[in-house]
Amino acid sequence: MNQRAPLGGFHGIYRNLPNIVSILGVLPLSILLLEDGFSYLPALIVYNNFMDDLDGILARELRLSSDFGARLDNVADGVSHILIAFVVGAHYGGVVLAFSAVAAAAILIRVGQRLNPSVIYGSGTPTNELMRHLLLLVLLQDAFGFDITVFLVLAFLLNAVSMLVPFAMPQIVRAKTKTVVAILLVNVALVVAWALPAALPFVAGVFFGTYLYSFALGGISWLRDGRPTHV
Repeated sequence: MNQRAPLGGFHGIYRNLPNIVSILGVLPLSILLLEDGFSYLPALIVYNNFMDDLDGILARELRLSSDFGARLDNVADGVSHILIAFVVGAHYGGVVLAFSAVAAAAILIRVGQRLNPSVIYGSGTPTNELMRHLLLLVLLQDAFGFDITVFLVLAFLLNAVSMLVPFAMPQIVRAKTKTVVAILLVNVALVVAWALPAALPFVAGVFFGTYLYSFALGGISWLRDGRPTHV
């Protein structure tokens, strides 16, 4: 009969690689709490998005998935994404802060619903879809100097709804990327949008366009058929 190897030393580290990545994806976000922390927001969102994808890749490719890891990933997403939402809200203040609280509540509800890994949820958008929208809006403001207040409110409101809707939104960019290469390309696209302002409108257009299209298509199908749509 096979005996389970002890979870110490190198074996323990290896078995917990996805969990370690999940935690490392959250810890640097404490920089946002510094007085000038908002200036690091784009870099930290890109970093957090990459780490959030990386823990899933490691869990799948190395066959290290576990119920504990799934719960930890959800909690890590909740902590990091609520923090980012409130930091953006506090920076812009007023109505943006109010709607960031609405989005934070939706994130908390979605994370709570997914703490049971045995229950399969195939609806709504992931919480990091909002993070990508916030990143692109902040970058657009930095690059072109226009007021993004209204767009931030819309991003918070729409994502708060789309996180909890009873239908899938399979046309969004991240839902289309199933392979490791495709996932990495999404992260490369975010880095390119951050580093090259000339590419930013195109990348933003793809993310926002597919999100709005998927939201509208899924909502219309659900209202017409009276049942959830699935990927």
